[in-house]
Amino acid sequence: MGYHYLEDVATADIAFEATGETVEQVFVAAAEATMNVMVEELRSIEGRVEKRIELENRDLDMLLFDLLQELVYYKDAQQLLLRVREIAIAERDGTYLLSARAAGEKLDPERHEQRADVKAVTLHQFTLQKTDALWKALVILDI
Repeated sequence: MGYHYLEDVATADIAFEATGETVEQVFVAAAEATMNVMVEELRSIEGRVEKRIELENRDLDMLLFDLLQELVYYKDAQQLLLRVREIAIAERDGTYLLSARAAGEKLDPERHEQRADVKAVTLHQFTLQKTDALWKALVILDI
């Protein structure tokens, strides 16, 4: 579905709401929103490097938190900008399992106009919920 930024939620941070018809769609939308805070134009990120991301958590909302933190980690540790291409979420024995394919490339200041340096995903007001027709996530990023 997509995402939009929220103006009046956090003063020194950036907040957004991501939505999707499925839980996988809301995870992808939240990943895109997080990367779009870092880079002005998402299309400038070419899929030169592919990464498999495998995560697990007992809580579905914390699985989303972990995924977004993973994107921030790759940006900080390897200067790697990643866009999530495919994602699958399953539940087994009370644990949620995420398998994702992400593609991207090293940060190139000549081609990637940076917007803000995301330091972390915060737990402040962090939510993931299913409404009648949509999944919704509220995320605040520490910049």
